[in-house]
Amino acid sequence: MDYTIKNSILKVVISGKGAEIQSVKSQHSGYEYIWQADPTVWKRHAPILFPIVGKLKNDEYTYRGQIYHLPQHGFARDLDFEVEQHTAESITFLLRDNDATRAVYPFKFELRVNYNLLNNLLEENFSVTNKSDDELIFGIGGHPGFNVPTSSEIKKEDFYFSTKPSIARVCIPLEGAYLDWSNRSLASTNSLITLSDHLFKNDALIFQLSGHDNKVSLKTDTSDYHVNVWLRDAPFVGIWSQYPETADFVCIEPWWGIADRTDTNQKLEEKFGMNHLPVGETFNAGFSTAFHDQD
Repeated sequence: MDYTIKNSILKVVISGKGAEIQSVKSQHSGYEYIWQADPTVWKRHAPILFPIVGKLKNDEYTYRGQIYHLPQHGFARDLDFEVEQHTAESITFLLRDNDATRAVYPFKFELRVNYNLLNNLLEENFSVTNKSDDELIFGIGGHPGFNVPTSSEIKKEDFYFSTKPSIARVCIPLEGAYLDWSNRSLASTNSLITLSDHLFKNDALIFQLSGHDNKVSLKTDTSDYHVNVWLRDAPFVGIWSQYPETADFVCIEPWWGIADRTDTNQKLEEKFGMNHLPVGETFNAGFSTAFHDQD
């Protein structure tokens, strides 16, 4: 079932399946900001990544000596959430563990995803509560796909990414689907990154972040259209689009977790980038996106 929140600037539609955004439209122009999930290119809009981000080696891990299997980005994006709270401009979804989740991820948890509108800003907030009798080990992240409004006059290469603060950041390359940690390097994120299809020929661009005020913007000098993603305290961000199949969209992904490294021992207790939450405690994180129209 789909649910709507809106104000005078934006109308947002979210599905109960995966608590996934389906649409963000301008109330002024009707422009659709969110990728509309063409299954021939990429079949999703803006999935929630939980309890892992990225891919595990051979899609499996061990925990206390037992082998478990999890697909890329985990299971939350494919499960039905219940609605815990819904007002005109805010909605909160809740996912609890069940027999099926515990068969692949042996923890008890509550995952809440809250969307809140404030003018042209959409907040996406994550809350994870540990209901287990031991520490909860997890990753979580967002994966919103944003339309890139090209036309006969505006090409994809007219768009670019800018970051704030304007500093260099560590870039982590991929070897296949896994982190090539030993070959990480300092990337020039203090300059503009031009958008192109070939930018993603080696999969996502992955940057390690520091501080609490990182922002990634998708802009063009040919119109007023731009999207600003405030990453808050996310330790990683991925920038991705499909390749070699291509389309006019790009994802800016705040991550509190990350794919396996090539040198992983596959033990969940030692997996790089995971969050370790004590019994009974709650982890809170999230990001905010500001949408600006083309005129």
